[in-house]
Amino acid sequence: MNPKSSFSYERFFDLTPDLVCVAGYDGYFKKINPSVCQLLEYSEEELYSRPINEFIHPEDRPITQVKRKNLQAAKPLINFENRYLTKSGKTVWLSWTSWPIPDQEVVFAIAKEVTQKKKLETKREDLLKSLSEKNEELRQLTYITAHDLRAPVSSILSVFELLDLDKIEDQETADLIQLIKRSTLGLKENLNKYLHLIAEKDNSSTKEELLNFSEVFHQVLVAIQPLIQSSEAILEADFTQSPEIHYNRLYLESIFLNLISNSIKYRQEGITPQVKIKTDRLKGRTVLSVKDNGQGMDLAQVEGKLFGKNQTFHQHPDSKGIGLYLISKHISSAGGKIQVESEIGKGSTFTITF
Repeated sequence: MNPKSSFSYERFFDLTPDLVCVAGYDGYFKKINPSVCQLLEYSEEELYSRPINEFIHPEDRPITQVKRKNLQAAKPLINFENRYLTKSGKTVWLSWTSWPIPDQEVVFAIAKEVTQKKKLETKREDLLKSLSEKNEELRQLTYITAHDLRAPVSSILSVFELLDLDKIEDQETADLIQLIKRSTLGLKENLNKYLHLIAEKDNSSTKEELLNFSEVFHQVLVAIQPLIQSSEAILEADFTQSPEIHYNRLYLESIFLNLISNSIKYRQEGITPQVKIKTDRLKGRTVLSVKDNGQGMDLAQVEGKLFGKNQTFHQHPDSKGIGLYLISKHISSAGGKIQVESEIGKGSTFTITF
């Protein structure tokens, strides 16, 4: 007996813990396994009778509709995350991998629940944000304390200068006053040291040096090589017009890292990501441009928010709204500016004038 003939694919469909379904181009479920009913808390009849869109979290419906159109255009969907609402009102996160079958006008999809992972990510981000804020508060408190204590310390030292120790007959008292004066002088010196160390640490983060664009660029490429390889991205770089710049190394690395990784992360499905980086000299200033063929953006919708903190405009799981914010801060702190040209479906070009 052929073992293949006795194997029940229907049983595999029913027993798998993953959510497996067949959806029609009309937006309705055509077939679902028991895991879908168990997670969403609806019966098969309820899930079959209502449009899939009704079970999706309202905030995620627009991006899901975009992905659905891509599927109908024969573009597979890999690791797309969105939220669904259960019958009892709970929000669950699902990560979808879907394949369209155009001749039958259906989509075969498998999903894994990633609610716990998303909660952990959110908790981690909240903790990091809180830690960062606390560190900044402590830094400011240290600076203020060291700075403001110098005034009363200086006042105490002024009092010592007014004292005439020759008029103090008790030698033990005179020695005690001298001891207090030396201790106060030591306190002032320590406060000055703390202020110097704080200022030195702040300045070290903005220290500028002569940098070679190509050298920094290739150093960043090493860090994101796995991302480049997995996406098969094509990168072209031309720094001949302006090969060097006096700038902070950490800032330039961050600019390259964020712009290149964003270009790859927000690529168009089914299209090999291409990123073109070049430098120019315009009106005596160095200009860096990073152009991609990615998803692009509607600039009218993101106007005034693009470089804001925690602003996200794509549903990529790694979108945190920090990269462009950091780039903007790096550039503005050094007196430069950043501009963007973008169109949905045609990619984006970021231009930095140092």
